[in-house]
Amino acid sequence: MSSSAFPLRPSRRTFLSILGAPLAASLPGMPLPPIGAPRAAAGLAFTDITEPAGLSRALNVSGSPDKKQLLLEEMGCGVAFFDYDHDGWLDIFLVNGSTLDTRSAAAPPTRFLFHNNRDGTFTDVTARSGLTRTGWGQACCVGDYDNDGFDDLFVTYFGGHALYHNNGNGTFTDVTAKAGLASSHGRWAAGCCFLDFDRDGHLDLFIASYVNFDPARAPRPGDSAYCRYNDIPVPCGPLGFAGGTNTLYRNRGDGTFADVSESSVIAEPRGPGSMVFVPNNWRATGSYGMGAASADFDNDGWPDIYVACDSAPSLLYRNNHDGTFREVAVPAGCALDENGIALSGMGVGVGDFDGDGWLDIVRTNFSEQVTTLYRNYGGAFTDASIRAGLGVNRKYLGFGVDFFDADNDGWVDVFIANGHVYTQIADRKLHLAYRQPKVLYRNLGNGRFEDVSAAAGAAVRAENVGRGCAVGDFDNDGDVDVIINNLDGPPTLLRNDSGGTNQWISIKCVGT
Repeated sequence: MSSSAFPLRPSRRTFLSILGAPLAASLPGMPLPPIGAPRAAAGLAFTDITEPAGLSRALNVSGSPDKKQLLLEEMGCGVAFFDYDHDGWLDIFLVNGSTLDTRSAAAPPTRFLFHNNRDGTFTDVTARSGLTRTGWGQACCVGDYDNDGFDDLFVTYFGGHALYHNNGNGTFTDVTAKAGLASSHGRWAAGCCFLDFDRDGHLDLFIASYVNFDPARAPRPGDSAYCRYNDIPVPCGPLGFAGGTNTLYRNRGDGTFADVSESSVIAEPRGPGSMVFVPNNWRATGSYGMGAASADFDNDGWPDIYVACDSAPSLLYRNNHDGTFREVAVPAGCALDENGIALSGMGVGVGDFDGDGWLDIVRTNFSEQVTTLYRNYGGAFTDASIRAGLGVNRKYLGFGVDFFDADNDGWVDVFIANGHVYTQIADRKLHLAYRQPKVLYRNLGNGRFEDVSAAAGAAVRAENVGRGCAVGDFDNDGDVDVIINNLDGPPTLLRNDSGGTNQWISIKCVGT
């Protein structure tokens, strides 16, 4: 691959973007899709079946539900659809949080694993599965790390993480220490993804690190400028703490992993959202990693890594094909917004929204910021958020996000789970709400999206404190459903009842 896919010498436009100047027309050689007549609207409809499906008792716990005092209490948890028993039906795994009250006699909350009963309902099999570890969970990712044909599970926690080996009989074994993945106390792991970065046939593991955090020493609401929002005392944001260091583990192929963060250049030092100039390259050095995704963004056949960063430039690690990466998000155009501003990135989704064969990126951000859509125009990106119609909902704080084809028309749509982080805003007459509706953007097939949340039904517009989300066809009817892990409450399972007549195909991949 030539270096032109990620230009290392910033153009005048990129230079101005970095300085914060507003951007105008498209870059030469990167035409956006023409805005033509949109396709006819489809009858999108989603139904909340959380209670009849048997999921309403899976309550998320994340500190105090009323007045949160610490950043840790606000973040929420991830969720995954995956077929852990290989019966052809997607099951559900929900990460859970914990409490700050160490004196409580109540049993600490655990994760939840629900078995798909193939009739629209689920059974809680957490206890017999062995997934009963407690702790303040964050995110999860699924992959068959040992190629035995059964999907394994990795969960990030505040203070560590866990690798659960799928035993193939409905149970899991915690093999974290045996696999060499134990981490030090106080480390706050956030997003994660499996990928085969060296193409040896064994899945490796990337972990995004958020901040270095000690609840006992953390400042309280109002203690500093980082602990106020619209002059309201709130839990201190990430810039009040030192950013963490991202980690890459290489799969040795024998059930163990080696930490190659240093040798791969993943773990370069990062300052508090700053940027530095090195010869022929603008490079973001911010940390505060949240969501993470791996994909081949430059079509060279090697997986790259994108990290959504909170209050800092996001990161794109380009795979150098030799076991190392180079962080190129700024010159590649996916670190900042179109005005050269680092937003508060939360979740990330990857998909080809314009059908040009290059994978694009959607990233959720804080309230009063737009959802960011980075269009891939050949290995580098342009911020197409406003032009594509994703700038209409600035009052929402987005977390979970994904591209998926909600109406089976061949064009990927965008789903976002929203919910604010500050319980304190509920007491003030602001234009923001703590509990927020979900958003569904329909792809019009002309480079633009339309907000169809209201038309998709009351279940989509229902207000929750949404966090992680996952998409998958849990009822095997050919359309894609959605599950959201809500903060301080039960999840929301949205069944896709759109009833389209378009064709579909389901492909099952099994590790060998």
